[in-house]
Amino acid sequence: MSALRALRQLTASSSRSLAARATLRAVTRSALAARVAPVSASRAFSVSARRLGEGASDAALSQRLAEELKYEKEATPAEEPEFLTTFKKNSPWTIQDTPGMDEVALVRKFGNEEIRLIFSIADIQNEQEPEFEEGEEGVEDGAEDAEASLPPYPLRCSFSFTKPSTPGALTIDAMCQDGTFVIDNISYYSDAKVGTDLTVEADWKRRGYYLGPQFDTLDISLQDEFDKFLAERGIDSTLAFWVPQYAEYKEQKEYVSWLKNVRDFVDA
Repeated sequence: MSALRALRQLTASSSRSLAARATLRAVTRSALAARVAPVSASRAFSVSARRLGEGASDAALSQRLAEELKYEKEATPAEEPEFLTTFKKNSPWTIQDTPGMDEVALVRKFGNEEIRLIFSIADIQNEQEPEFEEGEEGVEDGAEDAEASLPPYPLRCSFSFTKPSTPGALTIDAMCQDGTFVIDNISYYSDAKVGTDLTVEADWKRRGYYLGPQFDTLDISLQDEFDKFLAERGIDSTLAFWVPQYAEYKEQKEYVSWLKNVRDFVDA
């Protein structure tokens, strides 16, 4: 139980750090606005005409982007985080992460099955700050304990299972939250390509298929057997705690890359 409690605290801390980082970004931008001396119109025009584009605002924008990029780089660990190193070393899952894309895939073999998990960092960017009732601003006692108990942000996940001995595929749509995968529905496709391909054509075809019943409407004993089915394949609380950690880690890397790419474009 102590290990699970530690994982929950770690994940809660991870989700809080995202909100804190967003706040720090806003504060940093305000501080930079006060600190950076305004560029005169004539000087901005001459610099941008020589080095940047045709816009008089290019130099100021480039400088602001550079300041933000410097801050984010300093806030990003230079070395691979321990949670990721440990996962790569001990987990049967292989990470498929393409820079610049918002989706991440985890794949593994289990017997004659090929299992794939896909999640997106787009859900992080849609995260909203918790709302508080009027009059709660002054409450301080136990505030940190309450914050520590806040659930991590939910991430939509999709699992697919295929076997070489059958042309079909089993897919599971779920939500990753609070250290567990909450299943929405389980679907079966007689054509594995339709069920697993990430193409517009396959997505269009899937819309006409029966997606299966809502998972929570199934008999409890059947739900329990599906839970055992997933846990045996490593789809458990350990993985459910890890996924939001990696999503936040990737979101930070993509944000830093975005800042650099935009600044380089403005400077070109």
